[in-house]
Amino acid sequence: MNLNKTQIAGRLTRDPETRYTNSGLAIADISLAVSRFFRTDDGQTKEETDFLDVTAFGKTAEIVQKHLHKGSPIYVEGRLKLEQWEKDGQKRSKLKVIAEQMQFVGPRQQAPAAPKPEPSPATPAPATATRSVDIEPGDIPF
Repeated sequence: MNLNKTQIAGRLTRDPETRYTNSGLAIADISLAVSRFFRTDDGQTKEETDFLDVTAFGKTAEIVQKHLHKGSPIYVEGRLKLEQWEKDGQKRSKLKVIAEQMQFVGPRQQAPAAPKPEPSPATPAPATATRSVDIEPGDIPF
């Protein structure tokens, strides 16, 4: 049996970096800080933070670029991918997350734009909603 699935929730450590393939497919790279809090044997509370690189493709990547920024909280489901390369004669590797689903968590971020007109008393206020983006495994180019 084979299974490659991961779930992480954290905050972006930097703004997303987006690039496009020759065929126009968007690829967004983000980095997440994921903290774990625990108590030591002597009762002190400690924090341990891991930094994880995440890559999103297609429409998900475009939405990430448009709506997320440094500090944004996000929940990601995906798979692990080991990247390997050689630099200066040394073999190197890095484990990263390929996003398959994402959910923006926390309050909805307002994009800087022209001021919106005040709603009239007859206009109902818009409802808030959680945003979820699904990508299919076939959308990922590798």
